[in-house]
Amino acid sequence: MTPARRQRRWRPGALLPALVIAAVAGATIVGLAVRPSDAGPQRQADHVIIAGAAGLRWADLDPDRTPHLWRLAGDGAIGSLSARSASRPTCPGDGWLTLGAGNWAADTGRPAGEPCPPLRVEIEPSGATGAYLPGQEALVRDNRWNLPWGAVPGALAGSVDCTSAVGVGAAVAAARVYGRVDRYEPRAPADPAEFQHLLRRCELGIVDLGTVSGDGVARESAARRIDAELGRVLEARPPGSLLLVAGVADTGGQSRLRLVIGEGPGLDGGVLTSNTTRRTGYVQLVDLAPTALAAVGRQSPEVRLAGQPVRPVPVVRAGPVDDDVQRLVAADHEADRAQPVRGWFLLGLVVAQLVLFAAVVPRLRRPRPPPVDSDQSGVAGGPDRSARRSLLPVLLVAASLALPAALVSGGLPWWRAGASEAVFVLTWLAVLAVATTVVVRSGLFGRMLALVAGCAGIAAVAVAADLLTGAHLQLNTVIGYSARDGDRFSGIGPIGVGMLMAGTLLAAGVLANQVNRRWRPVVVAAPGAAAVVLLGSAYLGGEVGAAVALTAGVCLTAAMCTGGWLTLTRIAWAGLAGLAVTAAVALVELQRPVGQRGGIGRLFTELADGTAGFGLQRVSLTNWEALASSPMNALAAGAGVFLWLALLRPTGGLKRLFGVYPALRAAVVGVVAAATVGGVLTGQALIVAGAAAAVAVPLMALASLRVREQSAQMSATVPVPSDTRATVLW
Repeated sequence: MTPARRQRRWRPGALLPALVIAAVAGATIVGLAVRPSDAGPQRQADHVIIAGAAGLRWADLDPDRTPHLWRLAGDGAIGSLSARSASRPTCPGDGWLTLGAGNWAADTGRPAGEPCPPLRVEIEPSGATGAYLPGQEALVRDNRWNLPWGAVPGALAGSVDCTSAVGVGAAVAAARVYGRVDRYEPRAPADPAEFQHLLRRCELGIVDLGTVSGDGVARESAARRIDAELGRVLEARPPGSLLLVAGVADTGGQSRLRLVIGEGPGLDGGVLTSNTTRRTGYVQLVDLAPTALAAVGRQSPEVRLAGQPVRPVPVVRAGPVDDDVQRLVAADHEADRAQPVRGWFLLGLVVAQLVLFAAVVPRLRRPRPPPVDSDQSGVAGGPDRSARRSLLPVLLVAASLALPAALVSGGLPWWRAGASEAVFVLTWLAVLAVATTVVVRSGLFGRMLALVAGCAGIAAVAVAADLLTGAHLQLNTVIGYSARDGDRFSGIGPIGVGMLMAGTLLAAGVLANQVNRRWRPVVVAAPGAAAVVLLGSAYLGGEVGAAVALTAGVCLTAAMCTGGWLTLTRIAWAGLAGLAVTAAVALVELQRPVGQRGGIGRLFTELADGTAGFGLQRVSLTNWEALASSPMNALAAGAGVFLWLALLRPTGGLKRLFGVYPALRAAVVGVVAAATVGGVLTGQALIVAGAAAAVAVPLMALASLRVREQSAQMSATVPVPSDTRATVLW
């Protein structure tokens, strides 16, 4: 055979890398498509009573002051309620409308940004026992067509034959889309028999218990009045009924976690959860309407309900109900303390990283760094300047480990201390110092690629370990998400997404450089697929948009890791591979019932029925809010400027690094693509890219400095003609 024919001859192992990649892609599809069952409660009730109180929190309960609430918490299923609506904070009008819509609604007549006013609604008599809300139709029109959630106030009442309402807030929740309230009383009848007759006439009863607001003695008095009203409801409660007690709204300027108790058929005890939160102990206000409909055996309305029926998670109570109440109070306190710390901590981290990037620039502007000579003092390589140069790599290592250290610090109960902000900072500094010391004093610090892979791997492993153990370091933490915002309760947050993307792809890029060129795509695809499953699985990260973006990033990295330019052919093959995985997951999702579909399935459903505009509007709105609220966007922009104007300059060293290690260049391209697209798809703007930059850019700066130093040492020992030295080095 000629050499050319010998090269073209088929070899048995030639297809092995492709087969491995195909197997990895199949495992990725399975990991993304498998979802938990969304089966609702099995038992049914004859009647459902929803008793709401604006502002009611678990901290308001006391065995002496609120005996009825206390006893009900011991008999029923309990949890923390996010009273999120289409307006923040959720004022009483917003909360009652959201309850009646089963979707995020808002009282559009309230000026935005103003404090919550008292609930005032125009209610007119209608017939002998009913009422009519003249402003209901305008609220329905504004919420359905002008707000991005497509909520329909009155959807809950329209799904049952008859609804009874007691109190103004209950009338708002029980009104049908055209404003009719079937049975209405402005206050509970004094006669328990008459009250019971009112509740028994309809399968759904809604009661406004009142409002809890203020602090101190005033709040305690309001809680007593709420408990007394609940006692009358319990006395008049029909047999075989399901009772839901909830704090339906906020009454101050900030959102807080509220109380929710369910007692009756199907909710005899345990801790509440729902498929909208997928976090034991947490439910949303929009879950109450589907719960009521499921309990009385009614189908969901044709309009979209954002919630899912709540269900109890059986638990063995090790102590009295006081222990369970205190845990729920602690959850609210933790969420409340983490919220303000998150803002200034991330701002300080961004400022520190940008200052560090600026400190690296003078080291990169020199045409050639002087060789290090620790035996001479007072010259270019003297001890003083050598010490200053050795401090910068340590700071860059610490910068890349700052977010993983903050993630680990969130697992400690720093928020219980009196000076919680100072305790968190000290805890974070201690964890960061330990991690940096371990890396610097290990064998990784002396080897450039090993150092990049080690630091990136620490970030990826920290996030992956958290997701595999329940994502407890994401909930109510400084770099995670807060349950009181109501945006997310389980899975991974945007900062964790960026850390996982950057850590996985950078570590995979370094490992790919160590193997044969033919096997590099396999080395990239295997950890990349694992990270995609971690991000997108409903059991783990639950962020399908980020999983799709990371799939694209992994495909780009695999296409480029063998060297060469990013050609249109490579982009096309990478795009087709990512599209194939996404399409396969979508096909599996579309086989499920509409209410049980994941993010990709819901997207295709909305495209098919013509309601995708609401989804696009929601994503655009959340992107804009994220762009204006988080300092991580500034870090993403600053890191991009630093990369382009410093590291990628002729003297920056990054071009030479990419030339020597093409798989690392491919990994950086994949990180940029995945983080940018992932932030947009998940509605987080550049927050994901900022988190990825916090991990990746310090490592790239450190690697660039090491490459420059190695080039300087080579130029000092290897004779190179002066007219070609610049070309060889840079």
